[in-house]
Amino acid sequence: MKRIGILFGMENSFPPALLSRVNEMSADVRAEFVKIGATDMEVPSRYDLIIDRISHDIPYYRAFLKNAVLHGAIVINNPFWWSADDKFFNYALGSQLGVAVPKTVLLPSRDHPPDTTSMSMRNLIYPLDWDEVFRTVGFPAFLKPHSGGGWKHVYRVNNEHEFFDAYNRTGDLVMTLQQGIEFDDYVRCYCIGRESVRIMRYDPRSAHEGRYVTGAPPLDPVLEKRIIADCLTLNRALGYDFNTVEFAIRGGIPYAIDFLNPAPDADLNSVGPENFAWVVNAVAEMAVKRVTGGGGIPREYLWSEFIAGGVKPPAPAKRTASRGTGRKAT
Repeated sequence: MKRIGILFGMENSFPPALLSRVNEMSADVRAEFVKIGATDMEVPSRYDLIIDRISHDIPYYRAFLKNAVLHGAIVINNPFWWSADDKFFNYALGSQLGVAVPKTVLLPSRDHPPDTTSMSMRNLIYPLDWDEVFRTVGFPAFLKPHSGGGWKHVYRVNNEHEFFDAYNRTGDLVMTLQQGIEFDDYVRCYCIGRESVRIMRYDPRSAHEGRYVTGAPPLDPVLEKRIIADCLTLNRALGYDFNTVEFAIRGGIPYAIDFLNPAPDADLNSVGPENFAWVVNAVAEMAVKRVTGGGGIPREYLWSEFIAGGVKPPAPAKRTASRGTGRKAT
């Protein structure tokens, strides 16, 4: 009997639906909610595979998951890489992989990090060449943290005055300034198992409950094919098995805006019944396939295989599914 554990926090709809779906699929696989006490470093966890939805908020859980991997468990998503990854690296990697990414500049924190002084910052050019930064990125732009998820501490700035007003409120956060894409269309995509992609029309300007758009006309097939290919390219390079990628579409070009969401929203009331049913089934199928197909310690830094020596990510294979729903590379 293979055992799948689901580690989660305040979610109420996705974890129980996923548990039920997994337990319906195979008599040889059992899903349950993870229970953790004190963690003995020499004792394996009881789970062959763990789906992690909360360790980004609970450091103890992240340490537990790393030890579980050490003892042979599969963890989705890889807690080692997730701990090291950041959005600025993602943008730079995406650009090198040929994915359209808005112009982005990394900025030092406005205030000194804790327990540092000006003496600690002697390698930093001061003042920064702000004119060069603004020429590179342009306006409008978005000022946002270089790491972390969600839309916390994100500012749209239309000129230098608005930029400095926002930047002066960011404290010791390391920020990025990113070109604002005035989009014609916008999509958010689930990417599951580095094989299945679900394109969802999305409006980031709407209230949270109404961001997933229904009844929109289908995407142009060429554009849809490129979005699917870019989703797979990014997630295969980063090694994420459960992620979302957001694209701002302008002039037929999908710009990857955000693709560091390894615990993406999967709430029924947020994503809607059709998207919810798709993601529950896709994650269940992926988890059962992974846990019955063998695990092992994950390979380190998949992205390096695609960058070193100019090697490109594998081209997406043949896909099947109805347009505008899920696409699966086979």
